[in-house]
Amino acid sequence: MSASERQVCGAIAACRTSVLGGQMLACDACGICHFVYHSCRNRHCPKCQTLAKERWLAARHAELLPVPYFHLVFTLPHELNALVPNHARVVYDLLFASASKTLQVFGQNPRWLGGQIGITLVLHTWTQALTRHVHVHGVVSGGALSPDGRWRSCKRRFLFPVRALSKVFRGKYLDALQQARTAGSLQACAWTGDEQAWQDFLKRLRRHDWVVYAKRPFGGPRQVLDYLGRYTHRVAIGNHRLLRVTADEVTFRVRDRSQKGKAKRKTMSLPGPDFLHRFLLHVLPQGFKRIRHYGLTASRCKQRMLAACREQLQIPPPPAIIPETPEAFLQRVTGRDPQRCPVCGEGILHLVATLPRAPHPFRQALAPPATGPPPSARTP
Repeated sequence: MSASERQVCGAIAACRTSVLGGQMLACDACGICHFVYHSCRNRHCPKCQTLAKERWLAARHAELLPVPYFHLVFTLPHELNALVPNHARVVYDLLFASASKTLQVFGQNPRWLGGQIGITLVLHTWTQALTRHVHVHGVVSGGALSPDGRWRSCKRRFLFPVRALSKVFRGKYLDALQQARTAGSLQACAWTGDEQAWQDFLKRLRRHDWVVYAKRPFGGPRQVLDYLGRYTHRVAIGNHRLLRVTADEVTFRVRDRSQKGKAKRKTMSLPGPDFLHRFLLHVLPQGFKRIRHYGLTASRCKQRMLAACREQLQIPPPPAIIPETPEAFLQRVTGRDPQRCPVCGEGILHLVATLPRAPHPFRQALAPPATGPPPSARTP
């Protein structure tokens, strides 16, 4: 495993255990002690980042304009999966760049909108069965801010032609991929250095249409944001889908999109090593940004552009967002006061002691092999 994969495995194994330390709390009524252990806060952990996700959704909801929003998906052909193990950052960066540029080209075209549109893209790399399926989901505004400062709305229930989007997206991605190879960013695979093999590979990618999905959400933009919120701060699978874990295999829920009704809901069992291998397929490169904003919602100009849009649409600015505290969030989600004793229900929990971090045997077992001479041969 790579260093990133070892770090993810160690963090998930240690999450909410004594390894990461915590606090000992005591009830002032019944005297019972409770132990609360720290979370790993790793973005790949299925138990962490829920509060961060809720805050992200609140911020995105405040940025929404009273216009239609469209849900788009740009998917890479599975032939490109061969590049991901050694060039994940390149493949994912080019996907973001090509999808955003394609949308911006259509948005700025006077035939469609003739202005700057708002785009939020979120990277997904998995299927329900945890196999590799690289695509980005996008939330796109159904209107644009023209260069002269006027708001231009899209046609009812129509944003851009999907077939044209697919062709432009394919062309932009393949051009960028060729430039990356020319710049030397694709040297880890032996076949990328063979010119004839590389040209054959590009021909196979050009042979068929690339999948682009576009649809106006029936439930509005909040529905799409809430859907994306399940994956923005988590990776591959959540604990609610895990049904059974034994010493030999893992059983979890999957959804078969080719079926209808109850036939969609199925279960899958994998040997433990195979399940772990599939999960680790989706570990992101260190520091990689899997949520990106463009156009009206780009960080460098978001405040100015959204203010101009609200002025054209004659709506007031949103109220200031007050971040929800962890205590308030837990009370809202669980329906109980986290400071009240769960045993007697009357006393208040008070901090008694802080528990230090402990050695992590799993992390030590996954440590990379030592390099250099053995300890006995090293200079003191």
